Amino acid sequence: MVFALSTVLGLLAVEGVLRLQNSSMQNYNIEMWRYAKELKTPSAVPELGHEHVKDRSAILQSVEIRLNDRGLRGGPVPPLAPGGRRILVLGGSITLGWGVPEAETMTARLEQMFAAEGRAVQVLNAGVGNYNALRYTERFFRELEDLAPTDIVVHYFLRDAEQLDPGGGNFLLRHSELAVTAWAALQNVMAPQGENVLIDHYRSVYAEDRPGYVAMKEELAKLAAYAREHGTRIYLAMIPDVHNLKDYPFRDIHQRMRQVAGELGYTYVDLLPGFGSLDPQQIWALPGDPHPNALGHKIMAEQLFPVLDQVR
Repeated sequence: MVFALSTVLGLLAVEGVLRLQNSSMQNYNIEMWRYAKELKTPSAVPELGHEHVKDRSAILQSVEIRLNDRGLRGGPVPPLAPGGRRILVLGGSITLGWGVPEAETMTARLEQMFAAEGRAVQVLNAGVGNYNALRYTERFFRELEDLAPTDIVVHYFLRDAEQLDPGGGNFLLRHSELAVTAWAALQNVMAPQGENVLIDHYRSVYAEDRPGYVAMKEELAKLAAYAREHGTRIYLAMIPDVHNLKDYPFRDIHQRMRQVAGELGYTYVDLLPGFGSLDPQQIWALPGDPHPNALGHKIMAEQLFPVLDQVR
């Protein structure tokens, strides 16, 4: 009994120390865990896995992420004036702008660029962390179709063809920073590491017969069919993986997605050229977090804007 009590007290003490230590908001795994706790909720729709909590905000990784009544990052969506333009950007955590202040995200920068030309164009950020093509397309049809965008940008990342499990974790992983820290450490020890592992993983993901790849193409085809039916302009903006920009190993996957986009009727925009050969420390949100930082979002906006700006 004494041993059990001492063990519990010891674990509680370690939990307290970790929470104090992680208050700096520099631990990527803990901040992502807090994002799931504070801004996500399990979805009643199995295909979605989880959804954003509407009308809520949180400070995560030292950046405020505010969600409006549609679960979009940013403020309320204003009514669209007759003849106005509304660009809806679908994607995952990179689209959301993880680790990037709201005003410096790609979507906010695009809106600012239009405003600099005297054009009131709405650019809406529908990014949700841990979403793939299946999830953000299904979310569009279930929750966002009534926004009637004039343009849809699929802000596509390599992971968007992966199969994703519903997640949720067990009680300890949902409530304990110690459990999350221990689990992350175990994963680092057990899981293979290195660039070749990442390359092999994506080679596998993009095999023609993989269920996730097949589902990705089916979902993008559904979105393209909607666009044709409603006269909506549709784009696929390909985000590079920013682990190794100097000797980029995924050009063949970019070419594959260029072909998929062309076959389905998307305007394809490859965002890789704008990144040049930047080092990880120049472009990562923080060490250990390979989400593009504010500079990365600026680069993406500058690559995408000239294509969107062709519409007058």
